Amino acid sequence: MKNVAHPDTVLIIDFGSQVTQLIARRVRETGIYSEIVPFQLADEAFTRLKPRAVILSGSPASTIDIGSPRVPEAVFDSGVPVLGICYGEQTMCAQLGGKVEAGHDREFGRAFLEVKEDSALFDGVWAKGTRHQVWMSHGDRVTAIPPGFRVIGTSTGAPYAAIADEDRKFYAVQFHPEVVHTPDGAKLLRNFVQKIAGIEGDWSMSAYRANAVESIRKQVGKGKVICALSGGVDSSVAALLIHEAVGEQLTCILVDHGLMRKKEAADVVAMFREHYNLSLILVDASDRFISALEGETDPEKKRKTIGRLFIEVFEEEASKLGGADFLAQGTLYPDVIESVSFTGGPSVTIKSHHNVGGLPDRMNMKLVEPLRELFKDEVRVLGKELGLPDSFIGRHPFPGPGLAIRCPGGVTREKLEILREADAIYLDEIRKAGLYDAIWQAFAVLLPVQTVGVMGDGRTYEFVCALRAVTSVDGMTADFYHYDMNFLGNAATRIINEVRGINRVVYDVTSKPPGTIEWE
Repeated sequence: MKNVAHPDTVLIIDFGSQVTQLIARRVRETGIYSEIVPFQLADEAFTRLKPRAVILSGSPASTIDIGSPRVPEAVFDSGVPVLGICYGEQTMCAQLGGKVEAGHDREFGRAFLEVKEDSALFDGVWAKGTRHQVWMSHGDRVTAIPPGFRVIGTSTGAPYAAIADEDRKFYAVQFHPEVVHTPDGAKLLRNFVQKIAGIEGDWSMSAYRANAVESIRKQVGKGKVICALSGGVDSSVAALLIHEAVGEQLTCILVDHGLMRKKEAADVVAMFREHYNLSLILVDASDRFISALEGETDPEKKRKTIGRLFIEVFEEEASKLGGADFLAQGTLYPDVIESVSFTGGPSVTIKSHHNVGGLPDRMNMKLVEPLRELFKDEVRVLGKELGLPDSFIGRHPFPGPGLAIRCPGGVTREKLEILREADAIYLDEIRKAGLYDAIWQAFAVLLPVQTVGVMGDGRTYEFVCALRAVTSVDGMTADFYHYDMNFLGNAATRIINEVRGINRVVYDVTSKPPGTIEWE
């Protein structure tokens, strides 16, 4: 399922910036629907979506280079308000009669904008003559602005740091208003979409739910749907939404691949069978998956093996049900964005275990993906709208490959059991300390190294367990959680004492940069 009707859409044209998703997040926070498309598809998307406003993202590219990305001319000719950000400003200027040059006072990081003129973009946020922190990331700079534009802000390295053609409602900034390092940036984006474009912030999850249900019914018709239910928030919300739309035409399949957390499969089955009247089949395929993975060290091969086996299991179960017309899964918007990234580079690897690119040709089923327009935090809101309990909505994300990617190096049954026990103790300590809801994601990793230790009167040679915990809103960026050392001490002591096979515990303080989707 794609393209649920949104009459007031802001189209974001992605030129490859690692923070493009943050633009969409900031727009949606105003209650306005936004959609990102790579620049190669922008012409078609502009015609199809008929957006009320367009935002142009940043990019690692240079407008100086031959063949660098450009905005469809139809966007500038349409009369729709346009906001260019960083590279977006540069390509606006290059295409509309200005000039961009390389090698002039590059700016990366914190900078300060001098507001030279009042404008609708700054209304109620920044006044003429004031100075404000912004975040810059550019090597090229605009050296001449197109006819009709005026300068409304400057910085040390960018004499045209903010420009406006208010007759055409064209605005452009060299800095990044979407990042938190530009403290007032979200307010500027709100001015653009609400005051300049005149869009009312009335996009709600209840409206999304109603539109999605209608779209699912239209797509599925009288067909049969099987849903890949993992027990995570995404697949669970997708299942409930599809069940609301087509009822008994849906059958959920939970594959226990032996890579789930302790007692997770049983807990998920109990919750759905006790609280929701939908058909659920539990398939114990743990031996099949673990046998195929045993000894495998390459993380990409692990993913591909798991993905292949998932498909095989679903084919077999669909056959037992007399066939199915659709396969449903909880693909999210960041998955889709990564999979259509114009670079064609890391996203192919990052999302290789998702089926966002489609199913194998041999599967005579179509995909139903009712969440593909939502970010993670929006899925949680939809889950609440659908009646999922708070305790379930707040569950930490658990990617499809499960413990396999949290067991770097060769996978063995013994290592999986060691990791499962350590992970269960860690999460138990987090809950006991009242920290679970304050942390976006926490889990244990069994490192592929062993160390010599002394336990009691003897030496041990056992594995090292790493603990991870991060804070985030939507999983696009994250920072490590700042634990009290007493907590870490208690958790480590329990793991070492209660899990045979681990003699050392470390805490991972790596932050998660923009543009990545998972921890591994």
